[in-house]
Amino acid sequence: MIPSTQRTTALPALTALPAPTAPTVPTVPTDGRSIEAEPSQLPQYSFARILGTWAAAALPMAFLAWVVAPRLWTAFDGPSAGPRAIILCLTLGLIWQFLLVAVLVRREQGTLRWSVVKEALWLRAPRSPRTGRRGGWLWLLIVPLVVGIAAKEMLVNIPIPVPADRDLGLLLRSDAGQDFFSGNWTWFALLVTMWVFNTVLGEELLFRGLLLPRMQRACGRWDWVVNGLLFTAYHLHVPWAMPKVLLDTLIVVYPSRRYRSAVLGIAAHSVQSVVFAILVLILVLR
Repeated sequence: MIPSTQRTTALPALTALPAPTAPTVPTVPTDGRSIEAEPSQLPQYSFARILGTWAAAALPMAFLAWVVAPRLWTAFDGPSAGPRAIILCLTLGLIWQFLLVAVLVRREQGTLRWSVVKEALWLRAPRSPRTGRRGGWLWLLIVPLVVGIAAKEMLVNIPIPVPADRDLGLLLRSDAGQDFFSGNWTWFALLVTMWVFNTVLGEELLFRGLLLPRMQRACGRWDWVVNGLLFTAYHLHVPWAMPKVLLDTLIVVYPSRRYRSAVLGIAAHSVQSVVFAILVLILVLR
């Protein structure tokens, strides 16, 4: 039993204890406002590191296209020598980009387990900025992206000449090119490899999967614009394509940033690669 003098002094100590508070539950706004951006668990790059990563991808591609490829032309015969050298060199450059991404993610995350990689590179379903939900109808966003890219290719005509010895389209339309690809499964496989590393495992993975999620601290709300400008400047190996590539800033980069999914850009650009692969396959089957 507590003496009366002790009871009177003990009560204030008990009443001074803070009352337990109920845990806060996040709510989804119903008035059309955007929800708060989810806290990023990914490290953010400094602008110098962003430029360094860009250079690690862009400069090797430019070196392969403008230094190595012309020296490789002598190893091939016929009018397709130039495009074949370019295809081979650019394929090597795109494979290097995939390896670069793998090394950087492994150093950053300590593992290359798929469950970790898909979050580190935004290889996940698109996320609604209003409700936070993923997937579902948001996958339909791929349709207008594909239409936008197709419209860009068909309607935007920028009169920048492409060197004939580097123009794959010209090669495919020529009699010499069609004769070369007829029954040529080896070069068809090489082209498919280049397109896979271009739109799935190379450029898109590096710029939209690796760089874009790590640029917010350095570039703020305009990180998607800077990402698009860097992607345009990356095309030193095909500078005549830069004006059209710049339009990808609105068509592909912004949706990837808004919905936090690199898969949107990968899927949209991969449709273009599939179309090219079908056209070349028709030539191979002749």
